[in-house]
Amino acid sequence: MGSAAWAMACDVQQRFMQNPAAAPDNLDYSARCRQAQELGGDCYDFVPLRDGCLAIAVGDASGKGLAAALMISNVQASLRTAALFHGNDGAATLGTVNRHVYATSLTDRYATLFYGVFDETAGSLRYVNAGHTPPIVIRRDGFAERLEAGGAPVGMFADWPYEEGAVQLDPEDLVVAYTDGVTEAENPLGEMWGVGGLLRAAAENRARSTGDIVKAIFRAMDEFTRGRQTDDATVVVVRRRSQPARRDSLPAIGTTIAISSQEASGTTRNANAGLDLGCPSATSA
Repeated sequence: MGSAAWAMACDVQQRFMQNPAAAPDNLDYSARCRQAQELGGDCYDFVPLRDGCLAIAVGDASGKGLAAALMISNVQASLRTAALFHGNDGAATLGTVNRHVYATSLTDRYATLFYGVFDETAGSLRYVNAGHTPPIVIRRDGFAERLEAGGAPVGMFADWPYEEGAVQLDPEDLVVAYTDGVTEAENPLGEMWGVGGLLRAAAENRARSTGDIVKAIFRAMDEFTRGRQTDDATVVVVRRRSQPARRDSLPAIGTTIAISSQEASGTTRNANAGLDLGCPSATSA
């Protein structure tokens, strides 16, 4: 691929993740995707749905570079189309995406995908986790829950009966979604940052805006790794506001950033019991 075509491909991929949807009044979100190469296999998306709902998606395609970028672009396009027809039904949406991706991809290609639907009226998050690293709901009291219900990665099997999970979001609760390039980031000694590092960075900065929390997570990860990045890394942070935002004082969209790395010069429990972050909770401003 020529340099001009390569640059165009990079631009197209970044634009996929730089079109934030209008956020519900009581939701605030921010996201960042930093690919290890010019093109990569991570993605995130925010899709407005009917009845005041907003879909939140985070994906990670197998492989690296151009092949992974083509795979995740297929997933993104399939997801957007499926959401038009039954986006509020996570299991049906992921089932459709899975069948399409399986039919149009090579046999050794697949992608993990988290798809959540935030209901503004009910304050709930219904979700399907298709083999993705489990996003975590961080409560105000310092505990958290892994969002694990779902099924197999999309594109791995011709058909799969996805299971939908649900969690109630209380005011000031955070949802932190991420790809394995974040938690598996290694320092020069070969030690992984891990879920513990991610949770500490999020909890220590939870009183700040979602955009600042995302920046703090990447900054803490880079300090741990001494700036080394070998895999694509994506973080999405969502907060349920304690009260609806005033439209005349706050933007109605989240903050989203997609860049390549070249451009960017606790105690665990099970899913039902939650996680103890091992650090004091903070009250959002």
